[in-house]
Amino acid sequence: MDGQVLLPPNIEDIPPPGLALVEELDKLLLVQLRDGRKIIGTLRSFDQFANLVLQGAKERIIVGTQYAEIPLGLHVVRGENVVLLGELDLAREPPAGLELVSEAAIKQAQRAEREADKMKGTLRARFDFLDDI
Repeated sequence: MDGQVLLPPNIEDIPPPGLALVEELDKLLLVQLRDGRKIIGTLRSFDQFANLVLQGAKERIIVGTQYAEIPLGLHVVRGENVVLLGELDLAREPPAGLELVSEAAIKQAQRAEREADKMKGTLRARFDFLDDI
């Protein structure tokens, strides 16, 4: 570092918590949750814990090349469950390459996907002995 001494930032230069969320107010956001769900809605409010209030919220479920959006209305998301959030690009909505299907069709596709994953896990467990060879 050529003899430079790095000083800690001045406390006045550090933005208060939540300032980044102020810039997202009244924008259409996609919120990725810890459990993998994706919620879309307009950010109307938030608090110091990053709890979010989304208006016109809907859950987007994607299975393979199909997707569905299930209306949730006014929705509160606990900040501790938020993994990622960002503004949606309206020019790229709906998602390219995905087919919009009904809620019933996507739920059936989800069940089939879970069953297939379960079967893969069962088969892997049966062939664990091959790892020892």
